[in-house]
Amino acid sequence: MTYEIKPLPCNPCAIAGLSEKIIVSHYENNYSGAVKRLNAIEDQLALMDWSAASVFAINGLKREQMLAMNSMLLHEAFFDSLGASQADFDLAAQINKDFGCQDTWAAQFAAMGKALGGGSGWVLLAWSPRDGKLVNTWAADHTGNLAGATPLLALDMYEHSYHMDFGAKAGAYVDAYMNNLNLATASAKLTHAKGA
Repeated sequence: MTYEIKPLPCNPCAIAGLSEKIIVSHYENNYSGAVKRLNAIEDQLALMDWSAASVFAINGLKREQMLAMNSMLLHEAFFDSLGASQADFDLAAQINKDFGCQDTWAAQFAAMGKALGGGSGWVLLAWSPRDGKLVNTWAADHTGNLAGATPLLALDMYEHSYHMDFGAKAGAYVDAYMNNLNLATASAKLTHAKGA
């Protein structure tokens, strides 16, 4: 299967506090690069002689496949998360139920992002079907999402996502991101996840 680079779902000129330059660079270099890398790995896996390949070759390529695939998926969720809009009733009610109120959820989510500043990883608002609730979770190295959970919002805390605009001020980037949440798309993802 060849993976396609999805069109950028947000308007990079309309994200207050984040430059068009950083959004386009992030999309063209990091997201598109992950898709291209995944396709190259898939090509190598298709040519592999599985009965003769060393365990090192198999493990290495399968690990890199997972990293590239999750990088692709998490970047798609990140770009889906941009574009200020309101939550629908179901998402707002679920946040209130699971976190007490939207302010508490947002404070926890933002604090997790700021805690990753200067490091790398992701902060995710995800739907956990096992528990029937929303959770804030983090993913490191594109691999640490809660098993079985569906990411609704994704905050990329790798330096490429903010350094061009903010330098080492990761907290200012998190604040700009929080002011541009596309909660309408997150609402649609929650509806789909609950129906799945």
